[in-house]
Amino acid sequence: MTLLQTARPPRPTRATANASLAEQAYAFVKREIITMRLRPSEVLNEAELMALTGIGRTPVHQALHRLVHEGMLTIMPRKGIMVRPVSLDDVLAIIDVRLVNETYCVELAARHAQQHDYDAMQALLERSAVCVAAHDIEGMMDIDREFHLAISAASRNAVLADILRGLHERSLRFWFISLSEPHHLEDVHEEHLELFRLLRERDAEGARRSVQKHIEAMLRSANRSSTSRRLSGNR
Repeated sequence: MTLLQTARPPRPTRATANASLAEQAYAFVKREIITMRLRPSEVLNEAELMALTGIGRTPVHQALHRLVHEGMLTIMPRKGIMVRPVSLDDVLAIIDVRLVNETYCVELAARHAQQHDYDAMQALLERSAVCVAAHDIEGMMDIDREFHLAISAASRNAVLADILRGLHERSLRFWFISLSEPHHLEDVHEEHLELFRLLRERDAEGARRSVQKHIEAMLRSANRSSTSRRLSGNR
């Protein structure tokens, strides 16, 4: 099956409307990789990407090489550019760092969150419930990231928030795979509800334990995905 058959045409958004062509191509290809429409070990064809996006060769070429630099693609001699498989070692390393940093982050958020932070989290939880009902994995992946970024903002530590933003970006493809597991959408939603309640109660220790449990569930999912070979793109 070719790229043109599996990938979706890019949907214009407010963010992409003002972006450069290279940025639009980058955002599109990155999204296709994260959501597994471009599968691990798949070789990309620049001409197909140009046809699919309506973007010229130079911006597409720039976008692909940016993704090579970020580790999502790899250059294969005499073959072209290939989607890099998800590395279990990378996933485990990210989880390890998140356990240290995110538990501290929620303790800070429990102490420093303001009403507008709670309002932002509440709005995300309402959207999350809709995603669970619709079994919208991609939507839930986005909301999970936004929810954790809202907590990072509530910590009032910009350096820590920036570190966690990078970790969440690097987690997205694995998180999409993980959310495909039966009942995982529901579980994540319930975990977020519990964490939100503890933050509102300013229970720093309870929030720390809650997010630790949430991240450890991600660790168990990584191990299950590895044994089922889903990280390599096998269904």
